[in-house]
Amino acid sequence: MKTREYHVLWAAIALPLCGGAVLCSAQSAQPVSAGDLPTRPVVITLDEAIRRAEGSDPAYASARADSSAARLDRSIARSALLPDVTWHNQALYTQPNGLTNQAGQGAEAQPAPRFIANNAVREYASQASINETLGLAGAAAVRRADAAAAQAAAELEISRRGLVAGVTGLFFNSLAADHKLAVAQQARQEAADFARLTEEREQAREAAHADVVKAYLGQQQRDRDLEDARVMAEKARLELGVLLFPDPRTPYTLRAPDTVAPLASREDVEQAAAKNNPELRSALAALSLSNADVQAARAAYMPDLGLNITYGIDAPQLAANGPDGVRNLGYSASVTVDIPVWNWLGTQHRVKQSEIRREAARAVLSATQRRLIVALDEAYSEAAAARDELASLDQSASMAVESLRLTKLRYQGGEATVLEVVDAQNTNVQAEDAREDGRVRYETARAALETLTGTM
Repeated sequence: MKTREYHVLWAAIALPLCGGAVLCSAQSAQPVSAGDLPTRPVVITLDEAIRRAEGSDPAYASARADSSAARLDRSIARSALLPDVTWHNQALYTQPNGLTNQAGQGAEAQPAPRFIANNAVREYASQASINETLGLAGAAAVRRADAAAAQAAAELEISRRGLVAGVTGLFFNSLAADHKLAVAQQARQEAADFARLTEEREQAREAAHADVVKAYLGQQQRDRDLEDARVMAEKARLELGVLLFPDPRTPYTLRAPDTVAPLASREDVEQAAAKNNPELRSALAALSLSNADVQAARAAYMPDLGLNITYGIDAPQLAANGPDGVRNLGYSASVTVDIPVWNWLGTQHRVKQSEIRREAARAVLSATQRRLIVALDEAYSEAAAARDELASLDQSASMAVESLRLTKLRYQGGEATVLEVVDAQNTNVQAEDAREDGRVRYETARAALETLTGTM
């Protein structure tokens, strides 16, 4: 691809990312050149990968935003129970009707306004008003906001654990791809050395030319395997790099623990899952949310009590005192009781709707509890099987290395054929690759198990 075309393609990708940003500069649309990347690879551990992914994953960011918004909704619902204060200011002019009256302050006659609802031609209001509404609906709104905040917090934890499991899988997949690349490089070198050995034995008239041909065919296959392993390793690194860096091409190296993490006992896993499972908490919060909806719907049957206290002025003059020493400052208070009588069965239907949704929430809670039991058993069985398989694969890999060494010695002594050597080479590569796949399987299964227990 030409340089100009590459810049246009990069600008097309970067422009939507900057959409609407006032400070998005023209340089942000330019590609990052190889010289701008770090010269020394960044060392990434699993914990560091998880920390970086939490700051870049869009699904986790959305869940975190929902949780924060739900906490603010809870604060808003609680503040609605408290009195609110409003400072009302108004200047009103009404066209006079040509007559005079004695309305307002002062003994002298004043022009009468055309609108009978207004008290004078000029009227000024500057009042502080305190309002409070007491009813069951406010308490139900607080209960609903608390349940919604608890559900959002549980969903945030579900998203975090899912992200942890996903990053763990990508981390060990990339690590396994790097190890497989190293195995392919070693196998390619092994095949090249064996090809030279067959040539030497052919020149010494100790081996047939067919051995040389077979050895070179094996070497060519190892070359192809090496290229495939290099491509797979690069893909795995880019997939993980998307979550780690602004530029996925940033060079980095992965650092994994030297020893495989042990698997917890079945009893500890069950206790942790019972105490700290976000899916169960989310289902319980959803049921509480449904109960609050039922309470809020039933609150429409109850009367609401409204209280109002107003202090300030409402007079023809914007002043504390009017003509002849009349005091404009004053207060008023009111108590209002609204009693629901009839709304064409609207309240009854809303109550019925909320009760139907509550039954659905109970069914979800029951299904979540059953699914947790099954998922826990399946995850632990998978992790235990992967652990045992990994131990067996370690032994197989060690035995394959020893088998290859002994077979080569036998071939050099004329006791083994070239086919046996090639078979031992294939077995060695397969055993090494299988061990890496087994490590990925175990770490992925352990991450899935710890996602249920919350211990990761």
